[in-house]
Amino acid sequence: MDWTVITTWLIEHGPRILLMIVIYVVLSVIMHRLVPVVVRRSVVNTMKKKPKTAIEKRTKTLSSVFIQTGAVITGIIIVFMILSEVGVDVGPALAGLGIAGIAVGFGAQSLVKDFFNGLFILLENQYGIGDIIKVAGVIGTVEDINFRRTVLRDLDGIVHSIPNSEISIASNYTKERSRINMNISVGYGEDLNHVIDVINRVGTELAEDPDWEKKILSPPQVLRVDAFEDSGIAIKILGDTKPLEQWALMGELRLRLKAAFDAEGIEIPWPHTRVFFGNSISLEEIPNTSEINSTAPQSLSEKNKQPSKRRKALPPEDEN
Repeated sequence: MDWTVITTWLIEHGPRILLMIVIYVVLSVIMHRLVPVVVRRSVVNTMKKKPKTAIEKRTKTLSSVFIQTGAVITGIIIVFMILSEVGVDVGPALAGLGIAGIAVGFGAQSLVKDFFNGLFILLENQYGIGDIIKVAGVIGTVEDINFRRTVLRDLDGIVHSIPNSEISIASNYTKERSRINMNISVGYGEDLNHVIDVINRVGTELAEDPDWEKKILSPPQVLRVDAFEDSGIAIKILGDTKPLEQWALMGELRLRLKAAFDAEGIEIPWPHTRVFFGNSISLEEIPNTSEINSTAPQSLSEKNKQPSKRRKALPPEDEN
């Protein structure tokens, strides 16, 4: 092996290749630091009246997408520059890559659909990182999103990677604000006006509590008597909260309603069955079976044994 040739090649081409790698690393660092700042300024200008949490989610989502896309594009450019420096003719490679791209476009239409669906999801701000959404029948927290797929983590900790082409309907549970929407049942014997007053009072107390007031946009109050159920009467309660806070607030509201109902003597019904027993009798009071048989009407079989009375058939008329 002629080390002189290798050393000469490294002296001529090594510094340029090393410089290209350094440029890629520097560009990556700049993108990670500069892109979030630029994106945040743009998002703040376009979402002036939106909550701070919504701005942060939008900034984080767009920054992640732009950084990933920029890293891929920059990496491809650096690779072709290195190949050119090594001596590979990149012209035919680029032409072949274009033809291959067309073939892949026809053969992998789902990938193209993934890209365009992801593009519209980001442009329309349907959801972002940190939102709790339901897509393709899966409910979870958005951990990552790009032009090809959306990554969710559900309540069990399972991570679901969903191609954007499979997302036809996206339900966002935490878009700008959330809502308390719950039913509570009371017994049929309760005074509904009194029950409604107690529920509204508990909802107002919760909204005025220093530990919870910053999370509530409108106090939970009774909307209507919602249904007559098998065991009780359902009352619907609604209230607006900040994003992601509705489940914790509903748990606290149930806890306080249970304590208030116990204090007021209001029944919270549950499914149960009542069994009624007849009067118990002694053996002496049981009548004699022979007396019962003598006075009982004849059974249907005995009636069928009796000859039935039929009308006598009339003689045929004389033909003469």
